[in-house]
Amino acid sequence: MNNSEAKKRIEKLREVINHHRYLYHVLDRQEISDAALDSLKHELYLLEQEYPDLITADSPTQRVGGKPLEKFAKVRHQVPMLSIEDVFSVEELTAWRERIGKLAIRAINSYYLEIKMDGLAMSLVYEDGRLVSGATRGDGQVGEDVLLNLKTIEAIPLTLRVPSGAEVDDFVRNFGRGLDETALRRRLKTLAGRIEVRGEAFMSKKTLEDLNRRQDKAGLPPFANPRNAAAGSIRQLDPAVTRERHLDFFGYDLLAEFGLAEHEQAHELMKLIGIKINPLSRRVVSLLEVEDYHREVYAKRDRLPYWTDGVVVVVNDRAVFEALGVVGKTPRGVVAYKFPAEQATTVIEDIHVQVGRTGALTPVAVMRPVQVGGTTVTHASLHNADEIKRLGVKIGDTVIVEKAGDVIPKVVKVLPEARTGAEKNFRMPAKCPICGNRVTHRPGEVAAYCTNRNCFAQSLERVVHVAAAFDLVGLSYGIIERFIEEGLIRDAADLYDLRKEDIASLDRFGELSASNITETIKARKKIPLAKFIVSLGIRHVGEETAADLAGHFRTISRLRRVSEEDLLKVPNIGSVVAKSVVGWFADAVNAAYVDKLLERVAVEAGEAPARGPLTGKSFVLTGTLESLSRDEAKARIRALGGEPSETVSKNTSFVVVGAEPGSKAEKARKLGVPTLNESEFLDILKAK
Repeated sequence: MNNSEAKKRIEKLREVINHHRYLYHVLDRQEISDAALDSLKHELYLLEQEYPDLITADSPTQRVGGKPLEKFAKVRHQVPMLSIEDVFSVEELTAWRERIGKLAIRAINSYYLEIKMDGLAMSLVYEDGRLVSGATRGDGQVGEDVLLNLKTIEAIPLTLRVPSGAEVDDFVRNFGRGLDETALRRRLKTLAGRIEVRGEAFMSKKTLEDLNRRQDKAGLPPFANPRNAAAGSIRQLDPAVTRERHLDFFGYDLLAEFGLAEHEQAHELMKLIGIKINPLSRRVVSLLEVEDYHREVYAKRDRLPYWTDGVVVVVNDRAVFEALGVVGKTPRGVVAYKFPAEQATTVIEDIHVQVGRTGALTPVAVMRPVQVGGTTVTHASLHNADEIKRLGVKIGDTVIVEKAGDVIPKVVKVLPEARTGAEKNFRMPAKCPICGNRVTHRPGEVAAYCTNRNCFAQSLERVVHVAAAFDLVGLSYGIIERFIEEGLIRDAADLYDLRKEDIASLDRFGELSASNITETIKARKKIPLAKFIVSLGIRHVGEETAADLAGHFRTISRLRRVSEEDLLKVPNIGSVVAKSVVGWFADAVNAAYVDKLLERVAVEAGEAPARGPLTGKSFVLTGTLESLSRDEAKARIRALGGEPSETVSKNTSFVVVGAEPGSKAEKARKLGVPTLNESEFLDILKAK
């Protein structure tokens, strides 16, 4: 990207960010997620660091928040309420440490770590120990006077407490590194003068759920997240409404002369004078400990009673922090180390078309690399022409990409306001991009299909699918592609005819790798019926349906002869699946392939569904379980007579929610389906 291109991108990013910041901060309305807006701001910040001559005074990176609302009186902050720069990786965290290390007046030997709360930053001013002012951050210089509303929050003391002499002694003994003890004791005797506390007003998850239930009953729209709810509650003209919202508060900084030397001391002193602080805050001495803390909080954030999207890392030495100063509107001595975002923004640089094992053509967005959900995302399926039309996607568009839990990345929204006019429309091809044969549409389907069953792409995808179903470890996509290109195989059955010498004769293959491949294939000649059914790639037949079919019909020979009527007698099998199964086995080419495969492998009989204490109960798993794998959990459920399922419906008995759950957990909540955490799920398995 040259200077001219960077200038255009920076100008467009500023325009989009300002639009969404105005919606959020001034109109209390939100069209995109916080994660998506953070991603836009982060891209702008990085571009401005690369092209500092393009930084302007009105850039979103040079100010904090939006204009104060007119309905509240204005409060000018004695000390500006600045923003915090975000980092999203260990590399960016390390780069921050290296930058400030070069500027520090002395060695940085400790950091103070805080939970980055998803609430509203507030300034509380106490005069002679009494609360006299409460204001929002506003634009960082001028905030909104919301004192009456803040007084309704029980966690905020109306009068600061004067600690006892013994308490001060304990404080000095435990946190006395470098502080001015004389100044501390003198100030704590009466708390005279001005003391400013800065902190976060927030709403707990439980309170938000209760509030949204009341909103629903009243026919009002729900709040999207706790920050929206907290902001809406603080900005009520009637304090009685704020009181009903049951907000909470954590202090995170203390602006007053107490002779303190460390940021940790400010937190502990706030606690001493009656300000609630987050008990998870911690002092550490290295970036390795920062990483450990980040992982620890990330792993348990779903179990915390409030929402958080990262960890705040502060240089603990107050003198070093102050000397590091401010760059733009951001203190150099603090960063927010964000958790992997489930949404981010990026640019679609091209759209390619892939051909799957069924011949379906799938448009795939090729995107500028972006971190989403802890991984680098470069591609996302656009599914079909109808989805492209629904989203309004063009090549060159700025888009929001989402990846929740283990879900495959997807494009969820186009930002048309970011367009420059250089974007291009995309059209699905009329011919297969791999073999050049005609593309057709099947009745009632939106997908386009290659009409050539021997298309290289289809053959490759079918063999790859079988290798995964049969657990042929080591037989990668690239290896299978090479075998087809060299004419060694045409379908998955041919894998069992491969000879070691045929593989060893290929470039970049040796005797050892050839032997490993053939031994792996030889060891997989006995295939459970359910896995065999999965390997066939029948439309609408996944792992759970295959298990149902294997348990009911027991052998592949019986399954090949069934009618639609027979299939409709199987629990969970509907007319769509029944038609698909019967149609697949009736196809002469498919029948010949099954015969060929059965000459090379033995299919083990399926087991009838177990009867047990979980019979009649269905379980959907979402997220990652710590104590057992997804397959192990499903096996335990089946062994007790239960039924694992992939889809949440009103008939689902339980949804088991692990770490990093996907949308199924939210769907369960909306449908009123009971959810279980891992401990509760294990208790059910043990009790039975």
